[in-house]
Amino acid sequence: MRSARAVFDLLTMGRAGVDVYPLEVGVGLEDVTAFGKYLGGSSANVAVAAARYGLSSALVTKTGADPFGRFVRTALAGFGVHTGHVGTSPGLPTPVTFCEIFPPDDFPLYFYRFPKAPDLDIRADELDLDAIRSARILWVTVTGLCQEPSRSATLAALRARDRAGITVLDLDYRPMFWSSREQARSYVGEALDHVTVAVGNLDECDNAVGVRDPREAAKALRAKGISLAVVKQGPAGVLALDDSGEVEVPPLPVDVVNGLGAGDAFGGALCLGLLSGWDTERIIRFANAAGAIVAGQLACSDAMPTRAQVEEKLRENG
Repeated sequence: MRSARAVFDLLTMGRAGVDVYPLEVGVGLEDVTAFGKYLGGSSANVAVAAARYGLSSALVTKTGADPFGRFVRTALAGFGVHTGHVGTSPGLPTPVTFCEIFPPDDFPLYFYRFPKAPDLDIRADELDLDAIRSARILWVTVTGLCQEPSRSATLAALRARDRAGITVLDLDYRPMFWSSREQARSYVGEALDHVTVAVGNLDECDNAVGVRDPREAAKALRAKGISLAVVKQGPAGVLALDDSGEVEVPPLPVDVVNGLGAGDAFGGALCLGLLSGWDTERIIRFANAAGAIVAGQLACSDAMPTRAQVEEKLRENG
């Protein structure tokens, strides 16, 4: 995964795979007859979202040596994401994720990541630490901490940054990837010592710092040395806390089709705002609008909006 040194606006690290989503809404998988195939994985989605805004983005991950792995690389490149840090694990299949779609808020996920997902096979000695250090933003996820060797590689990337620039930890806690919440919390705590921004929903914040109240969770994250804590509260909107104080932004109305990519759209928009030097309220409002756009569509990466589309959404909602 080594390449000639390049400075990226955003370097994400973690999950990439294939989303296989039903083209029928409100139907269990056992009765679905038609599916669509899309690029998926949270880190891939965030990289695509950033590229849609014209940011130079790259993804550190691995796929299998199979047709789905070729699809992932082709799709990333098609979206403008640099693929020079996408490696291959020949003995492991590229992950496939199925979901069921029961709007507005029930989207069961079924992960096929056996015997191990290639994105959890990233090794520390494969990392291009120059690219990691020089990126304007490094984005890593809690899922990357759930197994070795990815855990050690993720922590090595964070230590290489040493809180230089903007380093984001996506708190995406998925219980099926961990033996226990306690195990997850211990490694998340270690990662928090090396990041400047933390983003998660109420359950993910509870997993990270043992606090579920949004304001107390934001304060607990800040006490870890985090510059910006972002707490997603679902129907109550988004709370952000940084040196300038607290910002709380309500959600935008949306007819939800598939809520699974909204958080990744939020993440890509957050990166744009941080790199643009916007104030926190503007960043969160923009990110909220980006998430709402994607929640109203079926796909994740394919649905990531442009800046003009997000600004139009904001104008429509005053």
